Amino acid sequence: MQAIMAGLLKSAFHLSHTAQCLSGLKKVNAMQVRFLNLLEYQSKVLMENHGVNIQKFKMVRNADDAKTLSKDLAVDEYVVKAQILAGGRGKGHFSNGFKGGVHITKDANQIWPLAEKMVGHKLITKQTPPSGIMVNSVMVAESIVIKRETYFCILMDRAHNGPVLIASPAGGMDIEEVAVSSPHLVKTIPIDIIEGVTDDMALTVAEFLEFHGTSRQKCAEQVKALWSLFTGVDAVQLEINPLAETDTGDVVSVDAKIQFDDNAQFRQKDVFAMDDTTESDPREVEAAKYNLNYIGMSGDIGCLVNGAGLAMATMDLIHLHGGQPANFLDVGGSVNETQVKQAFDIISSDPNVKAILVNVFGGIVNCATIATGVVNATRASGLKLPLVVRLEGTNVDAAKKILQDSGLPIIQAKDLDHAAMTAVDQASLKAKAQAC
Repeated sequence: MQAIMAGLLKSAFHLSHTAQCLSGLKKVNAMQVRFLNLLEYQSKVLMENHGVNIQKFKMVRNADDAKTLSKDLAVDEYVVKAQILAGGRGKGHFSNGFKGGVHITKDANQIWPLAEKMVGHKLITKQTPPSGIMVNSVMVAESIVIKRETYFCILMDRAHNGPVLIASPAGGMDIEEVAVSSPHLVKTIPIDIIEGVTDDMALTVAEFLEFHGTSRQKCAEQVKALWSLFTGVDAVQLEINPLAETDTGDVVSVDAKIQFDDNAQFRQKDVFAMDDTTESDPREVEAAKYNLNYIGMSGDIGCLVNGAGLAMATMDLIHLHGGQPANFLDVGGSVNETQVKQAFDIISSDPNVKAILVNVFGGIVNCATIATGVVNATRASGLKLPLVVRLEGTNVDAAKKILQDSGLPIIQAKDLDHAAMTAVDQASLKAKAQAC
């Protein structure tokens, strides 16, 4: 039973754990999945809007914001937190030498002296690049006394074909470790997407989380509020760790991780408008505008491929022949000439790129569309890099003729292995020529 429960939790938390461990290679598939990045305070705004109890807070970006804080947020103790998209802030340090991205003070007059050491400086943690991430604002929140920490999560689970609620009285720690070492402390409840979280279910969860007395009903109300948030923003995962019981018996969501359904962007415009791209690779941001999946890497061979699986295979073959891919770029199955042009612009904007490899297998994609896009993009950009193209599938003969008749120095490969080998050779020759 323990092995089954541990396996269930490992599967259920795959989405959250993958997002952290594979942050450099975001989950990409034919549905063009992207991740919406929200800062901590933005998640708190969404929670508050759906009746979820959170700490009172205000944002501080300059001295003027701090001056009115004592009137707007009159509490006994304040916690000042730098806002960046990375964990480990409390143990981090700033580019100016200031230690810690999280500080506590009882004196409102000390908030700006603390905040000004953070705002406009880079915070370096274990999860940031070595140079750190610029802090543009700090969140000043009410400091609460936490009596007890519990864990709460709702997520879309493939194994259950719908939403699942996962709860544990052992909050504030790695839930996967809890599932393995103490499976009896983890409860998994499938939720009927139509019926939702019922009063009885909410009370059952509150009891399992060991809330007693008036706190039991408060917890049940928060469970229902969190379900309302989950469905209201089209989330695929809502993780609260910890869901805390305070010394006054209140139930507060102290920290949240929310992931959203990319397919719901059309009806969640306000939520997706909050996306913070300041810490993202500008090339990834630009690619997303044209529905392209781009991830920058450190090699010198730019890749333009249709389909995530084929893109991975292409990169593997480049490695096999001694080369290094400069990027992952999947143009998807409904690519048009404009997207091809933008893909070329993004790839060629990388100064490390010495050659470009286009690898398209035309099933849904018309090879002639790709060929026309490649020719037009090459001419429009005045491309000076070696260009290797491998096309197979729908309308391939017409596509090859378009490339041949273009008069451009495009190298047509006979198969994928030949394409990868040629791209590696061309990148090497280009690097040597530039070195001379």
